[in-house]
Amino acid sequence: MGERLTIFSLGTNLGDRQANIKTALKRLDEELGSTYLRISPVIETEAMGFDGEPFLNCVVEYATALEPEQLLSLCKRIEREMGRTDPPEYDSEGRRIYRNRIIDIDILFCGDLKINTDKLTIPHPQVDTRPFIQKLLLLL
Repeated sequence: MGERLTIFSLGTNLGDRQANIKTALKRLDEELGSTYLRISPVIETEAMGFDGEPFLNCVVEYATALEPEQLLSLCKRIEREMGRTDPPEYDSEGRRIYRNRIIDIDILFCGDLKINTDKLTIPHPQVDTRPFIQKLLLLL
């Protein structure tokens, strides 16, 4: 399979947020074997879905031949290696419970693929419901 343009979002609201973004980008570059093609500005946003410190967020585009499931594993591994320990939690109605985090790496788009499994949804289901994601995509 050839390379696909893949867009990730990065977010952090714990510790040295600028350093967290830089570390995540460096790790993605290393794991994907190339530097990103494009990156949005890094912006500060309020925590959504919970009371927490403000986030720094950006979106970044890479060309990669990795399959989406491989990309998901890679993102989760980088998050854990950077110190993220919280597994996803859901309330009794199945809604996600959000918490502060050192890094969050989400796959927003992977070429024109559409995936909807228990572990992975592409395009990311919050692309249209998070105004800051829309803003960052326009700035990419």
